[in-house]
Amino acid sequence: MPKPLRMNRRTRGVAWAVLCAAAVAATAALNASPAPDPRPEKPVSAECAEYIANIERQLAEAKEEGNEDGVLAFTRTRVGADDCSDEILDHFRGDR
Repeated sequence: MPKPLRMNRRTRGVAWAVLCAAAVAATAALNASPAPDPRPEKPVSAECAEYIANIERQLAEAKEEGNEDGVLAFTRTRVGADDCSDEILDHFRGDR
């Protein structure tokens, strides 16, 4: 069975210092790099924009009535209406 390599304290200290210096340099490089461009805003159809505005109006009314901790439910029953679920999630999640 081969013997493990023995390192003295000085060698361990130098290796630790080199790793720390590399980590500091990498952190500085990442902090100096420019922030990524924000995601471009997706176009929203007029129907979805109207629907989102209606939801915001109903939320504002509920807040004025003191129902801000309640649950509001919205349904869409019109046949042939645009599917706005992605746009609504993006808008209210703050991804825009």
